[in-house]
Amino acid sequence: MSAIQPACLWVVATPIGHRDDLSARAIETLRAVAVIAAEDTRHSRPLLQHHNVATPLVALHEHNEREVVDAIVRRLQGGESVALISDAGTPLISDPGFRLVRAARAAGIRCIPVPGACAAIAALSVAGLPSDRFVFEGFLPSKAAARRSRLQELASETRTLIFYESSHRVAESLADMRDVFGAEREAVLARELTKMFETVLGEPLAELAAHVVADPDQQRGEHVIVVAGRGEEADAKLAEGRRIFAILREELPPAKAAKLAAAISGAARKLLYEG
Repeated sequence: MSAIQPACLWVVATPIGHRDDLSARAIETLRAVAVIAAEDTRHSRPLLQHHNVATPLVALHEHNEREVVDAIVRRLQGGESVALISDAGTPLISDPGFRLVRAARAAGIRCIPVPGACAAIAALSVAGLPSDRFVFEGFLPSKAAARRSRLQELASETRTLIFYESSHRVAESLADMRDVFGAEREAVLARELTKMFETVLGEPLAELAAHVVADPDQQRGEHVIVVAGRGEEADAKLAEGRRIFAILREELPPAKAAKLAAAISGAARKLLYEG
């Protein structure tokens, strides 16, 4: 790329950890544009300095996106080129930028991706779980009841599930996944990808949840959780569990019947109430 195209919005992926994962094309683009819209200028500046990028920065984050978008679109309409980056990975993937890209496209501005790192795809690539069909869920709700409700909605999903989770909720989320999806469901916890303390743990949810509780180091940093979709074996367990539940509830309260049916069949107790 010998010269940047004018009046374009460049959506540029940045490293999720290792600074040298920034591509040569991304570096050249960031050097050539008029301004870089960054989620956190303080966070992005060391990365840019590492790659000798001296382009001016403007902050674009969830708290000011509505106000800043109009100004950036005006600059684009005036013939300037702008790059959009997030703190790490591909912009818009659980990061700000949607309003800017949407507004730029609505204004007839060309939006060009400069692909690179994405934590969800990086985790999926090393998880060893089916990768031909998957669902990216981003961050689950922070409140326990809402989180469990969302997991319940996903319990029958047959595609591989990918979640982001924060360090202070990862243990709780894994425990909720164990309870809702079942103790034996395969899962992988990818932590601090491309960084010094990167770990990738693959275990059934019960073991993975226990592992994280027992090892505080696994609760630090940034996490991607990859969970296998519900397979035929799980469907068979669920069918058997519901059959047992239907028999037991004739003699027992529903909660007691569900608990016993789950213990006998191996199906997730919460799923026995459905159907």
